[in-house]
Amino acid sequence: AEFALFNGGFIGVDIFFVISGYLITSILINDLDKNNFKFTHFFEKRIRRILPTLIFVVIVCLPFAWFLMNPIQLNNFGKSLLAVIFFVSNFFFWKESSYFEIASGEKPLIHTWSLAVEEQYYLFFPFFLFFLWKFGKNKIFIIVIILSALSLFLSEWGWRNRPDANFYLTPTRIWEILFGSIACFISYAKKIKKNEFFSIVGFILVILSIFLFNDDYPHPSILTTIPVVGVVLIILFGAKGTITNKILSNKFFVNIGIISYSAYLLHQPIFTFT
Repeated sequence: AEFALFNGGFIGVDIFFVISGYLITSILINDLDKNNFKFTHFFEKRIRRILPTLIFVVIVCLPFAWFLMNPIQLNNFGKSLLAVIFFVSNFFFWKESSYFEIASGEKPLIHTWSLAVEEQYYLFFPFFLFFLWKFGKNKIFIIVIILSALSLFLSEWGWRNRPDANFYLTPTRIWEILFGSIACFISYAKKIKKNEFFSIVGFILVILSIFLFNDDYPHPSILTTIPVVGVVLIILFGAKGTITNKILSNKFFVNIGIISYSAYLLHQPIFTFT
């Protein structure tokens, strides 16, 4: 939207990745612990959560694309539709252009790259947990930490050498989701007591990132750990009774959270076609 005050608004996706990693890992661990995990049930719930709104937004885009786009743009839009349907739009847009180029503002579905990363995580992580579950949560936890470190290292190399691939592709993004998984393993292993200081620090890290980050920052990179760690601190220490919890459980913010997925899917088409 080019509001200079919120130049770092794009870190909302990173926040989303951490929360998603925490939530999905919680669901999987609970089901595996109860010996109640089924791949069909897991994927059915993800499909019900993601596809209806996504399909609706795509349908809404069609008449606007038909009337407002020139033939070349319309052709690219059609290709992006296929990429979205098969959840490989991050690969498609990686090959096309940088996310922060002016031309990206003319792509109504460019923001679906994050859904593609999310879906690719869904395809990998349940199988990963399922087949390693017999070795115990402690060993899986160590492996997740190692994978996170490798992904973060690759990301730090990537922004210097392959910035577009670094932005769009799952290997350099999955560390953000796995940080959420790490938070889940920690909270599952032992009772984490609420902590006013750490939860406020996490909240401040997230807010500062929104106001201080901009397009010139390497992203994702080691700097992205600032909002990511902030979210982890909120998840672990922002229990009921803390100031952070009181702020985030306010009805206004909760209602924004409820519509956030739909709002995210709609914002880019609105900007593009306008």
